[in-house]
Amino acid sequence: MFSTTSNTQTIKTTSWKVVLPFYGYAAVAFLIATIFLLLSASDITSHYFLPHSLAITHIMALGWGTMMIMGASHQLVPVLIEGKLYSNTLAYTSFILSAIGIPLLVYGFYVFDMGLRTQCGGILIILALITYLINLAVSMVKSKHENVHAFFIFTAAIWLLTTTIVGLLLLYNFTNSLMPKSSLDYLPLHAHIGIVGWFLLLVMGVGSRLIPMFLISKYNNTRQLWWIYGLINGGLLSFVYIFLYTDSKSLLSIPLLAVAASIVLFGDFCFKAYQQRIRKKVDEQMKVSLLSVLMMLLPVIFLVIITILLILSQKEAVNLIITYGFIIFFGWITAIILGMTFKTLPFIVWNKVYHHLAGKGKTPNPKDLFSNKIFKWMCIFYVLGFVLFSAGILFHVTIVLQLAAVLLVLTSLLYNWNVIKLLMHKPVSL
Repeated sequence: MFSTTSNTQTIKTTSWKVVLPFYGYAAVAFLIATIFLLLSASDITSHYFLPHSLAITHIMALGWGTMMIMGASHQLVPVLIEGKLYSNTLAYTSFILSAIGIPLLVYGFYVFDMGLRTQCGGILIILALITYLINLAVSMVKSKHENVHAFFIFTAAIWLLTTTIVGLLLLYNFTNSLMPKSSLDYLPLHAHIGIVGWFLLLVMGVGSRLIPMFLISKYNNTRQLWWIYGLINGGLLSFVYIFLYTDSKSLLSIPLLAVAASIVLFGDFCFKAYQQRIRKKVDEQMKVSLLSVLMMLLPVIFLVIITILLILSQKEAVNLIITYGFIIFFGWITAIILGMTFKTLPFIVWNKVYHHLAGKGKTPNPKDLFSNKIFKWMCIFYVLGFVLFSAGILFHVTIVLQLAAVLLVLTSLLYNWNVIKLLMHKPVSL
């Protein structure tokens, strides 16, 4: 991603000063989210529309997932378009606005106060995303190189902005009744625009570039990627139309099948990249990243079951819906971040610390800048915590939920430990 040759020569990329704050913020947000999860473990199964559940969801979606992705994309997009980021100032602005807006929004949900403070948080986040989108758009326009992965990222950013605008309308709807129905009725629309349009589309767009690259695989299939792009966007547009303008629950199978097909195609893409890899040994970071691809199927399975039950009984399966949300944010989204953080961040830090020493003597490899032992323990705690918490939700076992939450807190602590180790790295000579 950030290194073009084995002799440590590097391409010109976005300044580390722009990117690293996003990584640091996301790490802290992940820790806070797991602590909130532990504190709320006893009542997390009551309903998905509860103050603490809303707070945790938005910390994970915005503070963890979105901040991490925005930071990484500032570094990745210039590489994809073979150009440069249009404006570091806009990147800093998007970070500052997000960094202020997210806590305001999350705190508002936590105390269930949808008033001015929470609304201001939502407005700041929207302004941050507009700034981010402008930066991406101008960067792409100024570049002479088109790239399917960049289209994924840009379109995903548009869906993210749409998600936040819908979310802000729902906030105002609590106090001003702007919409014909309650905010709770529109929650599936808000959630799935963000999950499918932002996270799924972007993870596939970025993952289809990074996974073959880090596997050192020659596999590429642009046509297949455009099919994935079309299926996700077509499925999401059909979902929005069906949700807003029809009362037929059975029609929801159309977008569900489209998105499921895109996931199957993406899985096939990653599998072929794995098969055609040059480096046969796969490191732990890539194993976790590939695991996240498999974990994409879990939400689809749950959504099929939820949809069938909704069609047959017209009643919500609350425990299944809560599990569905958990396996999205603490499942494949978290897994891909855990794996890719320690494939991308070491390169960024290496460029920061050792770029000026390239070709002047031996320097550590990027993988030497963090502890692989800590990473392995983090993965163990993560997998155990994820499986146990999912089971605890399904079967309403509080003690299992509490134990699992402790394991996830330990996961986030170990993750932060390694991230801090990277961010605080000082030059050494071997």
